[in-house]
Amino acid sequence: MKKVAVVILNWNGKKYLEQFLNSIISNVNNSYTDIWVADNASTDNSITFLKENFASVKLICFDQNYGFTTGYNKALALIEAEYYVLLNNDVEVTSQWIEPVIEHLDKNPKIAAVAPKIKSWSNRNEFEYAGAAGGFIDYLGYPFCRGRILSSIEPDNGQYDKSVPIFWASGACMFVRASIFHSLKGFDDLFFAHMEEIDLCWRMKNAGYEIYCLPQSTVYHVGGGTLPNNSPKKIYLNYRNNLLLLYKNLPRQKKNIIFLLRFIFDMASVLVFLLQFKGKFSLSVFKAYRDFFKLKKNYAINRQNLKKQTEILNKSIVLNFFLKRKRKFSDFNNN
Repeated sequence: MKKVAVVILNWNGKKYLEQFLNSIISNVNNSYTDIWVADNASTDNSITFLKENFASVKLICFDQNYGFTTGYNKALALIEAEYYVLLNNDVEVTSQWIEPVIEHLDKNPKIAAVAPKIKSWSNRNEFEYAGAAGGFIDYLGYPFCRGRILSSIEPDNGQYDKSVPIFWASGACMFVRASIFHSLKGFDDLFFAHMEEIDLCWRMKNAGYEIYCLPQSTVYHVGGGTLPNNSPKKIYLNYRNNLLLLYKNLPRQKKNIIFLLRFIFDMASVLVFLLQFKGKFSLSVFKAYRDFFKLKKNYAINRQNLKKQTEILNKSIVLNFFLKRKRKFSDFNNN
């Protein structure tokens, strides 16, 4: 058993494997790291390409597309390692991207997951939307990052180079302590994709563990490789899973008022989509609510075990963004 397993979940991502796999192989220490690709029944010859060109990469081949959540759960159940590195296929890594994180995890057993600094592959001086320099959420469940508030993305000028506790680590590149991942039963299969890593990190924090961002490790992410940002399905999954995220992890106090406020905000977004002539997006929001009410019965929750997390911002990111024009993480007086 190697100490570290870099695990890439792939679905029709041959072009990204061609582009980025060499950089991963060149920047890992083979003495304690294995590289795995778990394939969700790709139809673009990804498997043939890997077998012909990357004999050192270990393969897991599934018979269908299980999505991000079940795909990773099934793959990691077959892989023995002390630490997993969950890595999107559209990520370019850099020199020494693994070593400082593993050293940090070795020294701090209460840390369950670590995020590197995630920068944009196409705009390399900027942070990337999905993770930036560590994730947080506001009290209504809207995610944001050091370096990204809603659609506003900051350039990286070293302003977030301090290693700090965060609320969530991005699934684009996420270092996870294997024992904790399995003890919490991994990702929630019902999420399929999107926000599953926030749910996992929240459950880790409710279990008494910490999440960190370690900017000494840097990767570059293309983003939108599986579902583009203008996809109605992506809108649907984000809204539905965000509601599931809140329902599962909020303590009893203020739960009802938070859901009422979220409903008001979400119906406002429906109106905005309609004014932008994006009727399919509006329909996706209604479908998300319909399916949330169907799915929530699957969760029997002991809310006495849920904790109020101090890292949750007690302000609305949305209101501050549009009304007060707060567009940077530093505008919210966070460290």
